[in-house]
Amino acid sequence: MAKNQMRAARGVTAAVVLIVMGQQAVAADLSQAPSVPQPAASVTEAPSPWQIRLRALGVVTEDSGYVKAVPGSDLSYSNTVTPELDISYFFTDNIAAELILGTTYANIGGQGAIGALGNVGKVWLLPPTLTLQYHFTNFGALNPYVGAGVNYTIFYNQHAGSADALKVNNTFGTALQVGFDYMVDQHWGVNVDVKKLFLKPDFDVTVDGAKQTGKAELDPWLIGAGVTYRF
Repeated sequence: MAKNQMRAARGVTAAVVLIVMGQQAVAADLSQAPSVPQPAASVTEAPSPWQIRLRALGVVTEDSGYVKAVPGSDLSYSNTVTPELDISYFFTDNIAAELILGTTYANIGGQGAIGALGNVGKVWLLPPTLTLQYHFTNFGALNPYVGAGVNYTIFYNQHAGSADALKVNNTFGTALQVGFDYMVDQHWGVNVDVKKLFLKPDFDVTVDGAKQTGKAELDPWLIGAGVTYRF
C-alpha cells in the first residue's frame, strides 16, 4: 500500500513539472512572436473633385461700339456689381473645369455723333462661361490658377430708351482668367478672380422710324472676390 502511494505521488509530481515547463515554453514563444502592425490613428481623406465659389463681381465694360450707317458714332455702357456662382470639377490636382453663372444689366448710351440720343436703352445679360484651368499646387495654402474658355451671352428683358426699338443679339465670345484661392482649411478658402470676356454682339436699333444695325463692343472685365468651398 505504501509503495502504491509513493508511485502515485511521483506520478503527480512529474505531471506538475511537465505542465509548468509547457507554460513557460508557450510564454517564451509568444514573447518572440512578431508584433501585428496597428492601424493608423487617422487617415486624411482625398478631397472631393467638386468645388463651388460665391463671389461679389464687378463688371467693367469697354465703352466702344458703333452704328454702321452713322460715321463717328460711339456707344457707352454702365458698370455694375452683381453676385456670381461658379462650379468647378477637378480632373486632377492641376486641371479643372469651371462653369461661371451670373446675370447683370447694362444701360446703353449714345456717344460721338449719336451723343444726343442719351440713354438708347437697357438690356439684361446672362453670360454663362466655361473655362479650363491650370492650378499651381506647390505654394502651400495658396492656390493660383490661370484659365481660358468660351462664353455664350444671352440678352433678355431689353427695353428701348430714346430709341424706338432695340434688339441686342445673343452671341459667343471667348474668356481669359487668372486668380487664386487661399485655403484656410481642407474645405474653406477665400478667392480673388479676374476674367476678361471678348464680347462684341450685333444689335438692331430703330430711331425716328429708321432701322439701323451696329456692333456693341462690350469686352467686359469681371473682377470678383468671395469664398471657396471644396467638398
